[in-house]
Amino acid sequence: MNNQSITQLNLSGGLDYFSEGFRLIRQPGLRLFVIAPLIINTLLFYWMVTASYDLFGGWMVTLMEWLPSWLSFLEWLFWPLYAVAIIMILAYCFVAVANLIGSPFYGLLSEKVELQLTGQSIESDDDWKALIAIIPRSIAREVHKLIYYIPRALLLLILGVIPGVNLVAGVLWFGFSSWMMTLQYVDYAADNNNKSFAQLKRFAAERRWPSFSFGMLVYVVAMIPLVNLIAVPAAVCGATAFWVNEKQRTSS
Repeated sequence: MNNQSITQLNLSGGLDYFSEGFRLIRQPGLRLFVIAPLIINTLLFYWMVTASYDLFGGWMVTLMEWLPSWLSFLEWLFWPLYAVAIIMILAYCFVAVANLIGSPFYGLLSEKVELQLTGQSIESDDDWKALIAIIPRSIAREVHKLIYYIPRALLLLILGVIPGVNLVAGVLWFGFSSWMMTLQYVDYAADNNNKSFAQLKRFAAERRWPSFSFGMLVYVVAMIPLVNLIAVPAAVCGATAFWVNEKQRTSS
């Protein structure tokens, strides 16, 4: 890959950044940090699909039992709403667990992508030492994001089982999940640049359109079986492009 400034690529929205991520994962210097978590994600995806198949039916029965008898005639409407909600939750759970396990690889992948995009030379001799050294910090950062996510997700889940309110909760859930996807993946670049999670949130909030559109695309793709396996490292690369490009826009 030629050392080319990301500003020359004219990236501006979520589709641009996500597409750039898929291009970047094919670069020879980055393949190691894509293949290793891809193997992990494949095994994890197989386990989660098997477990989810057994749990889905039970969850649907439980949710439908919450529906008051006087609203039973609307069962045809609530069934697909609950089904979509469960699929969204499972998709995010897959991404969250995959990121927790693969976070050391993704942190280093983001670092390598940023070095390529900013035109700096890449030192690869100490890759494995750097990977080992980053493990505690990466896992701690993932736990921090889960602490931010879980109480808000629980609130939306509670709203989601209240008849009538759940129609709005579905939209809120999609918006919040898209926001979380942006925070999840841009955080690798922010962490590499010694930025706190609070600073990352401000950075993303100040760039609402690219933040939401990028997170929305990642979230939708994360729900597509098999495609979501390669979407995770692509999202890391795309989010790093987002970080580099938006910083350069601000400073220029």
